[in-house]
Amino acid sequence: MVEKTSNFSPWRFSIAPMMDWTDRHCRAFHRTLSARALLYTEMVTTGAVLHGPRERLIGFDAAEHPVAIQLGGSDPRDLAAAARIAEAFGYREVNLNVGCPSDRVQDGRFGACLMREPALVGDCVAAMKGAVSVPVTVKCRIGVDDQDPEAALDALTAAVRAAGVDALIVHARKAWLQGLSPKENRDIPPLDYGRVHRLKAANPDLPVALNGGLQDLATARAALAPADGIALDGVMLGRAAYAEPALLLGVDPELFGQAPPVADPFAAVEAYEPYVAARLGEGVRLHAMTRHMLGLFNGRPGARPYRRHLSVAGTRPEAGLHTLREAVALVSREPVSAAA
Repeated sequence: MVEKTSNFSPWRFSIAPMMDWTDRHCRAFHRTLSARALLYTEMVTTGAVLHGPRERLIGFDAAEHPVAIQLGGSDPRDLAAAARIAEAFGYREVNLNVGCPSDRVQDGRFGACLMREPALVGDCVAAMKGAVSVPVTVKCRIGVDDQDPEAALDALTAAVRAAGVDALIVHARKAWLQGLSPKENRDIPPLDYGRVHRLKAANPDLPVALNGGLQDLATARAALAPADGIALDGVMLGRAAYAEPALLLGVDPELFGQAPPVADPFAAVEAYEPYVAARLGEGVRLHAMTRHMLGLFNGRPGARPYRRHLSVAGTRPEAGLHTLREAVALVSREPVSAAA
């Protein structure tokens, strides 16, 4: 347990932007589990923000706050315009993607390939900083392909610091743009947490958060512990938080010294139900919301029937709140330790 205080970095704990996962329904669900976690949208390109159906692409419920938007792009003017739109929508932070290694992103000249163009990234940050009053941050890798991670990350940091960046979130792996798929890029390049700590030591006044390979709150707490007198400002969990959402119940008490918003996963479902009911009334299919909840009861007797019921009955046109409640009724309410 940590001492309760309001002096924590805004980036102390966040959930990573993940394509096809961290949509508005996912974020609304995660908010029932933690009041303090900083939530991010999926990456959305500047072209989509400027020319696409904005409400569908970047609309969100006020209950999701604190929530940030991640933009993908490399044209400073377009990024500035998209950032203005995002701020008008109510986002509390605009984040620039300099870490995604997919071919589609490379073809658009953004994402991880921008690690090779630090001056351009600096121009992008400067344009966004000039357009909005909310924080502008960058999520990056430690390098790409054959780059030296020491030189590459230092060059990027220098460029964005000069542009006034508010924080840097570093996925502590290289991205191999040739030869590895995006999925392989999340696992195969070795983690180098030491490189992120060296970055923070060299830039003590710049908020730096660590991403990559963090599997639970124990590893998150360990990453936040000072090393050689230098402490990182935050941690970002991705797939672990999504696959095992119940771990988010520990975020507020363990990292912020506050009580969790609900007592257990069952109470989280109850807290999520009004949101589900409202979206069902708007024509959203149940599965669009419950697909983010499949791992909620992992480790409890009945978790597998719960997942099966939501995966089968939850996809039917007539699925509704009753379907969700039927699935939850299949899970044992005995404490996990006692049930085991």
